[in-house]
Amino acid sequence: MTYGQIAEKLSTKDARRVGHALHANKDATTPCHRVVNREGRLANSFAFDGAGEQRRRLEAEGVTFKDRLHVDLSRHLLK
Repeated sequence: MTYGQIAEKLSTKDARRVGHALHANKDATTPCHRVVNREGRLANSFAFDGAGEQRRRLEAEGVTFKDRLHVDLSRHLLK
């Protein structure tokens, strides 16, 4: 999902607030790695090893990429 999709589900237009909430999350079982921006870009400030760790987690789940930092949203975006 994208930050914007989550914001919409929460009835807000503030996708940045969603990003801040996910960044502050301390629960390792919350699948924050599955959230990208509207262009599919990974989060540089993702916990542990930044975008590299987010990419490793997504690849382990079978997610494919258009390039080094962008998820192929045409294949993986939840509608």
